[in-house]
Amino acid sequence: MLVHESFRLTFPAAVDRFLRYLAAERNASDMTLKSYREDFEALLEYLAASHQGKCPAADQVSTLELRGYLAAMHDADYAKTTISRRLASLRSFYKFGLREGWAAENPAKPLRNPRAGRTLPHFLTTSELKRLLEAPPLDDPMGFRDRAILETIYSAGIRVSETVDANLGDLNLEEGVLRVRGKGKKERFGLIGSFAKESLFDWFAHRKEVAKKEKMTPDRPVFLNRFGNRLTTRSIGRMIEKHLTTAGLDQRTSPHTLRHTFATHLLDQGADIRSVQELLGHKSLITTQIYTHVTTATLREVYERSHPRAR
Repeated sequence: MLVHESFRLTFPAAVDRFLRYLAAERNASDMTLKSYREDFEALLEYLAASHQGKCPAADQVSTLELRGYLAAMHDADYAKTTISRRLASLRSFYKFGLREGWAAENPAKPLRNPRAGRTLPHFLTTSELKRLLEAPPLDDPMGFRDRAILETIYSAGIRVSETVDANLGDLNLEEGVLRVRGKGKKERFGLIGSFAKESLFDWFAHRKEVAKKEKMTPDRPVFLNRFGNRLTTRSIGRMIEKHLTTAGLDQRTSPHTLRHTFATHLLDQGADIRSVQELLGHKSLITTQIYTHVTTATLREVYERSHPRAR
């Protein structure tokens, strides 16, 4: 079966349509759209190189060519998770093309994902976490802000992107609740514990020094940069990396480690896995179950160290 000339699209045009569909109908976040675009740009570069600089139409890409792209990613030592994500993107892309009429088949469908063993997420011990939370010096408004950000991320288990998006109208300090806009623009509630609450009160006492004459309306961000504007995910990432270095923590530690630590500590203390799933905003329980492997590993370590006949 062939695609009629009137329906045929160049690969970039088909990608643009697909991204518009994800944004409009699937409520994909800006970060998700950015990841998809980067994935397709990598494929376009590969296809152009294979066709003497000219990229084929979207419907003219074969399964054989995509196998070559898959092999090239393996040769370049791409992470198995990255390869799997790119294959999933391609399957969705061509499935959309079949519906739209610019694809006659799904050449990505026969391709198999690489078999990947799940790596255990790195997390901080309670003593390491304490060192990180106390790393920001409280000698200026930015120090109070940084400590409030760290405490909030750990208390609510939220992503850095969700921290950036938090507005004053989302936060109820009296109730200790933060409305969180997660992936796919789905909303959930994060819980603000006593330490995070105290840090936020301290930050709000200094926030006006940064906000100048700003009116504290519900749509204004909870956390500001030194110029009184909303922070970016990259600026929070750099800030956390700076305090990780100050605290002398493991090089594997990243901004996302606080979210891993939140989940692991809850499960270690006997929290129900479905409650943790809800707090993390995971769509599937399988995603949350990775943390049970961490807690099992911790239990085994304690068992082998403590039981007289374990070794």
